[in-house]
Amino acid sequence: MNLPPLQKRKRRLLDLRADIPPVAYWSAGVGFIAVFFLVWWLVTSLGWVGPIFLPSPSAVWIEFLTQLNDGTLWLDVQASIYRITVGWVLSTLIALPIGILMGNFRFFEGLFEPFIDFVRYMPAVAFVPLTILWAGVDDSQKFIILFIGTFFQQVLMIMDNVKTVPYEMIQVSYTFGLSKWEVLRKVVLPAALPGIWDTLRITLGWAWTYLVVAELVAANVGLGYRIMRAQRFLQTDTIILGILIIGLLGLVTDYAFKFSYRALFRWAERRS
Repeated sequence: MNLPPLQKRKRRLLDLRADIPPVAYWSAGVGFIAVFFLVWWLVTSLGWVGPIFLPSPSAVWIEFLTQLNDGTLWLDVQASIYRITVGWVLSTLIALPIGILMGNFRFFEGLFEPFIDFVRYMPAVAFVPLTILWAGVDDSQKFIILFIGTFFQQVLMIMDNVKTVPYEMIQVSYTFGLSKWEVLRKVVLPAALPGIWDTLRITLGWAWTYLVVAELVAANVGLGYRIMRAQRFLQTDTIILGILIIGLLGLVTDYAFKFSYRALFRWAERRS
């Protein structure tokens, strides 16, 4: 059946895993965000929701300019980025070798997985009182909370990334005279690296979601601290601003990983 060009393009947009024009891809995302803010503006401007429950976009914008001008926003962003970076990097440095060992050796999988499966279901917020006793109330306590919230899922995802490398590839590598550690270094790790990179991107996003928990107690600066402080005084414009800033920073880091993925692993994109 011959369809007009416009209808063909519309059907192409909804084909399974089919490539679409970049303009259509980005227009869809930007358009959805624009609709979200438009609905928010309409709901608040028409008075359907009181400002104490949902401030208007203009009120949040004014709060943004206020914090930007007095330097509060920059101090909060700087402190939160520092805590997220240290907590996530510590988690990654430990999760990478353990996850790789678990993905390649059944002994290490049996050694670590039961304990990791046990701990990963424990809510990170429940560790706040203990981490204060263990590490005091400085940034070390916040690093621990971010570590707990990220590490246990991260190590299991890295293990699964390594396991996606076909065992047949390992067997073929032995026929070329490679030792066990050469196969691990020259075959398994390069093949698993694109998946591991994606795992790092996802777990960094999780670290951002634990920021408010990490800054829940004994903080005097940070986006999470600012949100919790505003809650006491029902300053919903400050709360919404903090949430939006965290979401924006998380989005920036997410796309930084996506763009670097395309630059580093072009062969993986062609294969998929």
